[in-house]
Amino acid sequence: MLSQPQIATMLTLQDKMNTRVNPEWLNAGYGFLRAAMVESVEAIEHHGWKWWKAQNKDIAQLQMELVDIWHFALSDIIIRYNGDIDQSAADLSEELAQSVTSVSFDGKTYQFSQQTLLENLELMAGLCAAKRFSVPLFVFIASQCELSSDELYRQYVGKNVLNFFRQDHGYKDGTYTKVWQDREDNEHLVEVLQTLDMHSDDYSDNVYEGLRLRYPA
Repeated sequence: MLSQPQIATMLTLQDKMNTRVNPEWLNAGYGFLRAAMVESVEAIEHHGWKWWKAQNKDIAQLQMELVDIWHFALSDIIIRYNGDIDQSAADLSEELAQSVTSVSFDGKTYQFSQQTLLENLELMAGLCAAKRFSVPLFVFIASQCELSSDELYRQYVGKNVLNFFRQDHGYKDGTYTKVWQDREDNEHLVEVLQTLDMHSDDYSDNVYEGLRLRYPA
């Protein structure tokens, strides 16, 4: 289960990233749950749903979609709490500690702990379309995609820091170099993450520093 410090760290990083894009993002009216809905549908595609042809479930792509969905979900949560990171982290932690296994939607209660991954992805997409998000449902879907809470935290922080790093090194104006030493920055990120302790207080700073040391001068 995600700890309160992990949740607070991710919320803080998301707020910083959104503020970097637009200092007034809290009141900009961005459709974060619309974006989460689209990513949920893309996850359904990576799972496979077509009964008339052979399809293989792509766990790696599913995990990547979930990390993207989490970015949008955290943004929506921050807005609902009017930017109060501490309170939102405390309430999310308490909600997860209750081990909720169902969600009510459109007059029906869904026991998502008894549903297949595909059914739960559909449920998440439907909730997002209705401008709602269930963190317990999301965390359960993550477990169905072999994405532990610690791994979700590791991948989220890594992706968030990489986005910051790109912005700091000219991503917006087109001067950023995405391929270093014949490998994309995502590949370097994976190697950096493997060398660090995700439980350290300065984990995100260490990720950034690891990328900086590798980036060509």
